[in-house]
Amino acid sequence: MCGRFVITSPPEALRRIFGYLEQPNFPPRHNIAPTQPVPVVILEHGARHFHLMRWGLIPSWVKDPRTFTLLINARSETVLEKPAFKNAIRRRRCLIPADGYYEWQVVAGRKRPYFIYRRDRQPLGLAGLVESWMGPNGEELDTVAIVTTAASPELSALHHRVPVAIDDVDFARWLDCSEDSAEPVLKLMAPPRDGTFAWHEVSTRVNHADNDDAQLILPITDEQRAAGEAPKRAARKPPSAVTDDGQGSLF
Repeated sequence: MCGRFVITSPPEALRRIFGYLEQPNFPPRHNIAPTQPVPVVILEHGARHFHLMRWGLIPSWVKDPRTFTLLINARSETVLEKPAFKNAIRRRRCLIPADGYYEWQVVAGRKRPYFIYRRDRQPLGLAGLVESWMGPNGEELDTVAIVTTAASPELSALHHRVPVAIDDVDFARWLDCSEDSAEPVLKLMAPPRDGTFAWHEVSTRVNHADNDDAQLILPITDEQRAAGEAPKRAARKPPSAVTDDGQGSLF
């Protein structure tokens, strides 16, 4: 699954890699959480464009988003059948720039967070699906979910699901929805090759969405681990969200 991710590359570097026309300037983010605005690259009128969309997909047929649980992930295995995703996978695919993501591994009954990133430190193009919700008074909300798949043998040691990362040579194919079909991209929704990613344990400070600083992605020190890191403070209650397993958020 994918419940938190990171963007640290300079905006101009991401613009060169993803090829969108706009020149947005945005700060690094070290702990992006559901319901927050996230950068999205989408193909419109023959060109790639940069948008900010809310992470947590709301299907167009939802009458009241306040009563609908956010869908932060979409399972690649069932995306063609689920009512919330079956139109978006054919018509509204997108890429979400990222430099890594967090995953939690249960060790001795405790969830330990890990930062996962490409071994070559290059940015990722996470596979995403877009839906625009229209309200009764004309209001419009663009939302997005991250596509996940079964983990590779290497990454399954941390979690049984991983976000789908599209290789840069396949960006154009993933974004092209002109055929109104998912058939051209089915093979792209695959786990990464072993050896592509590296990871290390990080501080449990990442558990709190209001923590967002560069220290979060650093390896945890022996002193932090021995000390239990810090006295725990009350966690802010996260928004209701559903992972691609249909389960509640991990945090």
